Amino acid sequence: MAGYKKEKREKVLSKKSRPSKKPKTPNLCNCLSYVKSFFRFIYDFIVSFIFYFIYKNTPSKILPPVEDLLVLDSCTTLVNKIKNKEVTCRHVVECFIKRIEQVNPILNAVVDTRFDKALAEADEYDKLIELADTEDKINLIFDGKPLFGIPFTSKESTGAKGMAFTFGLVSRIGMKSNEDAEVVKSLKTAGAILLGVTNVPEINLWCETRNKVYGQTNNPYNTNHTAGGSSGGEASIVSACGSPLGLGTDIGGSARIPAFNCGLFGHKLTTGFINTKGMTFRKGTEKQTMVSAGPITKYAEDLTPIIKAFLGPEKSLELKIDQEVDLSSLKYYYVDKPNDARVSPISDELQIVLDHVIESIASITELPPLKVKFSGTCYSYSLWRHSMTKEESDFCATLGNNQTRVSVWTEVPKTIVGCSNHTLAAVLKLIDLQLPQVNAVWADAEIEKLSNEVSTLLGDDSVLFFPSSPTTAKHHYEPFLHPYNFAYWAIFNVLKLPVTQVPLGLGLNGLPLGIQVVAGMNQDRLCVAVAKHLELKFGGWKPPFTTKVP
Repeated sequence: MAGYKKEKREKVLSKKSRPSKKPKTPNLCNCLSYVKSFFRFIYDFIVSFIFYFIYKNTPSKILPPVEDLLVLDSCTTLVNKIKNKEVTCRHVVECFIKRIEQVNPILNAVVDTRFDKALAEADEYDKLIELADTEDKINLIFDGKPLFGIPFTSKESTGAKGMAFTFGLVSRIGMKSNEDAEVVKSLKTAGAILLGVTNVPEINLWCETRNKVYGQTNNPYNTNHTAGGSSGGEASIVSACGSPLGLGTDIGGSARIPAFNCGLFGHKLTTGFINTKGMTFRKGTEKQTMVSAGPITKYAEDLTPIIKAFLGPEKSLELKIDQEVDLSSLKYYYVDKPNDARVSPISDELQIVLDHVIESIASITELPPLKVKFSGTCYSYSLWRHSMTKEESDFCATLGNNQTRVSVWTEVPKTIVGCSNHTLAAVLKLIDLQLPQVNAVWADAEIEKLSNEVSTLLGDDSVLFFPSSPTTAKHHYEPFLHPYNFAYWAIFNVLKLPVTQVPLGLGLNGLPLGIQVVAGMNQDRLCVAVAKHLELKFGGWKPPFTTKVP
């Protein structure tokens, strides 16, 4: 199979090198496409100009520099320091608590904390290390706990025992979770210590983090811009060094969007490997779902141990997470235009950084990355919207806290007069549910076709580079005028493939750039390996504050 794919690829490359045929006469479809592109450009330009004008006299709030350089360390480095008795677990936890207290008034990312309990747990871990008087005993303590003593935060919509559990719903104010979600349990079992929970959009279904319980979360690079959503609180606090590890969930880009906006690594695991119990109202018994989970971190080296913590020993073996990857032997492909008419085209800045990625990969592999096109990506939003109809949750009931169904006919008038308890994003979702659905037979056929095309191309030895976003992080509220752009991320939830969002430095406006690295089903380790290479080449996460540390 590998030989066949290589031969096929060489034929494609050979064809590309042949003299081009006589250009075809432009037809009506091409003309219409140019017209659409022109009006799309004008629309995007006008929207960007309006929001630039709105915010131009509003200075961004500046994050203070870190006081203890320990918060700049990776999870891997912190574990080694704890193991070698260079620092105590208590000191590590104290450093991140202090950092949260420094930056959270600016970011509004962390919405509920358990600092006293976290310090008590850290003390218990320190006692274990103190009593271990031999190297063998130390190793035994750390065996099976790749995150021993590492603080972490989690989304408020993912259950954490004793923590706020409102999902951003006014009707759930004051509610606490009675137990840990399975994904939270997995990190605690791996030795991680929960510091608190972070802000989310109402019911998680929006690409900005804002609700009527806690308010709006800000981007650490520029507080006039969105942190993304739905794991926006996670990404914001991790990038600001208030937490070394964020627990993200992802049903339409919810972990990768904020990771991109906040200059971080965000990984969506192959769908189906995570128990969803405790994620909002989910029971973990869903027959099928697009939702998955994954880490949000500053450093690529942390992805593997955290993924192992999520999966446990058996599933880690199944996905061969620890298996070495020879990057030079992989095949590489890329897409620069999804061609979905509803989404904005990729900006020149992100196109240039994609080109640099291709150049970097071309230097380590025999065959250069090949540009590909999938017809199905032009329906990205429609296919995701159709797939959402197969989720077992009922949005109208969920919005009513499963006590009542919220009606669009009563909620729209309330929104108009400013007395709705729900955000505009939630109300727009109610309106969207009233619009005609796409033909289910057509959509299922398109999903199957696209899935087969991508799976056949990638197999178990290839990766695909795909734009993370058409632009850098938008101003607050601006995504309402670009409501379909999240389809850049959401299409891979439809396909249920593993994806890593990789930061690639900062743009001219000081906001993060990035790229998505996609692999075949169950090939998460390929995404991570390529992410590590790109981190070395492009520098990875850049602090959103001044620091003397390079």
